[in-house]
Amino acid sequence: MAASGTEIATLIVDGREVKAPADHSIIEAVWHSGHAQIEQIGCMQGVCGSCRVLVRRKGENTVNPALACETLVEDGMRVSFIHHDDKARVDHHYRLSEITNSWDAVNYIDERFPEATDCRHCGGCDSACPRGLQVELAVSLASGRDTRAKDPVQAGKLFEECIMCDLCTRACPEDIDPNHLGLLVRRLSASLLLRPVNLLTRLEEIRKGEARIEYDSGPASSDSPEQLEH
Repeated sequence: MAASGTEIATLIVDGREVKAPADHSIIEAVWHSGHAQIEQIGCMQGVCGSCRVLVRRKGENTVNPALACETLVEDGMRVSFIHHDDKARVDHHYRLSEITNSWDAVNYIDERFPEATDCRHCGGCDSACPRGLQVELAVSLASGRDTRAKDPVQAGKLFEECIMCDLCTRACPEDIDPNHLGLLVRRLSASLLLRPVNLLTRLEEIRKGEARIEYDSGPASSDSPEQLEH
C-alpha cells in the first residue's frame, strides 16, 4: 500500500497497466502491481545492465533507453523491456597475460576487434547508451579510426561507466560490439596501469554497505530545450 498522500502513477509496462507510487522505480512498480518480473533483474543498483528498457514519457514522441531499476515511474509513461536474444556474434577471445607492454596492446586490439575500423559514425551507439557515454568516440580512439593515433587508455576512460547492457551492440549496423571492445581496453588499462579511481571507490562503498541507488526521474520538462540536444 502506498503511504498516505503519495501520488499514484499509472503507466503501461509491456502492454499491461501498472499502478504504483510515484517514488517507485519501474521494477518496483511492476512488483507492487502484483506482476511477476523474474527475468532481466540483476543488481538493482544500475550497474549490471540487466533491466534495460525503452521509455516514452507522456506528451513525448521520442523513445529513450533506460534502466528499470533506477528510473522512477511517471503517470502516462509507456515502458517496454528489451529482451536479450541469441544474435550471432563474433567471439572475441583473449588472454591479458599475453600482453606484456603497451606496444603489444595497440596491435592486440586490432587483432581481436578488426571490425572496429568499419564504424560509419551513424551515432546509433551513442543514442542507445542509457549512461550517455561517448561510445562512438571511444571506439575511434581504441581503433585509431579518424584519430591521429590509437589511444586505448583514453578509450578506456570513456568506457569506465559502461554497464555492459549491450544496447550499443544491438544498435550497431557494423556489428562492432562496442561494449566488448570497451571491456578489453578497460581491462588492458587496469592490467598495465592503475585501476580506475571510481571503480575502487564504488567497490569500497559496496564493501561498507554504503552504496546507494541514484534514481533517474527523467527531464524536468518535456519541452526543455536542453533535452533536445540529446
